[in-house]
Amino acid sequence: MHRFWGWLIVNLVLCLISFIAYSSQIFIIWPWYGNALSVELLTLLLPFNFLVGMLLWNYFLCVNTDPGQVPDKWRPDTHTDGFEVNKLTRQPRYCRTCESYKPPRAHHCRQCNRCVLRMDHHCPWINNCVGHFNYGHFIRFLFFVDVACSYHIAMVSYRVMDANRSPTAWNWLSSTELIFIILNYVACVPVLLAVGGFSLLHFHSLLGNTTTIERWEKDKAATMVRYGRIQSLKFPYNLGNRRNIESVLGTNFWLWCCPTRTLGNGLKYELNAVDGEPLESWPPKDPDHSHYEDPVAGFQLPDTPWTFENGSFNPDLQPSNSAIRQNQNQAKRRRKANPASGTSDLPPYHPDYQSPNEMDAPDDSGSSDSGSGLFNSSNGTTRVRRGSEGYEVKLEDRNLMLRKYLESVGETPGRYHRYIPMPDSESEDEVEGA
Repeated sequence: MHRFWGWLIVNLVLCLISFIAYSSQIFIIWPWYGNALSVELLTLLLPFNFLVGMLLWNYFLCVNTDPGQVPDKWRPDTHTDGFEVNKLTRQPRYCRTCESYKPPRAHHCRQCNRCVLRMDHHCPWINNCVGHFNYGHFIRFLFFVDVACSYHIAMVSYRVMDANRSPTAWNWLSSTELIFIILNYVACVPVLLAVGGFSLLHFHSLLGNTTTIERWEKDKAATMVRYGRIQSLKFPYNLGNRRNIESVLGTNFWLWCCPTRTLGNGLKYELNAVDGEPLESWPPKDPDHSHYEDPVAGFQLPDTPWTFENGSFNPDLQPSNSAIRQNQNQAKRRRKANPASGTSDLPPYHPDYQSPNEMDAPDDSGSSDSGSGLFNSSNGTTRVRRGSEGYEVKLEDRNLMLRKYLESVGETPGRYHRYIPMPDSESEDEVEGA
């Protein structure tokens, strides 16, 4: 997301909070009490403004607090417990984009273009990632949104109930009050329902010391356990409800609702280890992927993604750039307007495709050695669509396949053994009688 749109969303959220918080007090509650200060009015509004203030404070911290990033040249200590491994290689996780190792529970964010410590998710409403150092602020923000919206709806509803006590009571409501009552309900009720459901999800994750990404990993592990692929295993970061909350909100119960700095540095986390029990690697390995690796040497990544099916490197295969893709249509139009000799309109994977050299040279043997199936451009490289995956299959035409077959059975290519039936010969008696 562009930086401008991110900050625009943040300002829209602030406008929504301000409208719900202050329009109800100015246009609904204040006229209700006769536009005069009183003890009852202060008793009603002071708790509400305290909740709004805590909401805005934690929202400010969510937006401006760095969730944490991996220090330069950080390397995991593989001699101690607590480092995560890659699902395939079973080695310490490595980010190819950042070109650095990933600490436990860290993941790469495409929006922030960096690895975030204990990444939960990227939230567009705060224009920031929710990570190690601002996850506590995010939890408090959700809590105060739920409490403040509930207090707001109760306060406005009490005003409506008071005006509805007698049949003529609605005459005391001005048109301005009635309009703002409707607008506050329309704005506040959807926010409470949406944020409330989202809050329940994160409060449950907080009790289990689980991030959003780790919840997906736990679902995958539960599926493998249900189908009998792996044995049941426990989540290594679940320390118990009380200790899980303390790891995010602090050890002092009375300060859980106050903004405090998260404990630790985000590079190592306490594990739920029991003496004498080995720790299982997380995330768990899917045994169905074992046929992709050597049982002795283990899984080994190729040196380059551009390989033939037999693992050899194709030096003529080069990824294309955006300029080639943008000018592709123009090049086709130029070729049609000025046809040149030695060019083919067929794609390189077509069975009847011929390379420029084969089109210029006479075809004596009746076979074309265009088995490579590569499209040679003017600079001698092959254009390949960016984002191609997997292995390249070396294409062969039918003539080359026939030549290989004849060589495999011991025949000479170009010499065909055909059965030509002989005409029926006349009998010897007929010849002698003649």
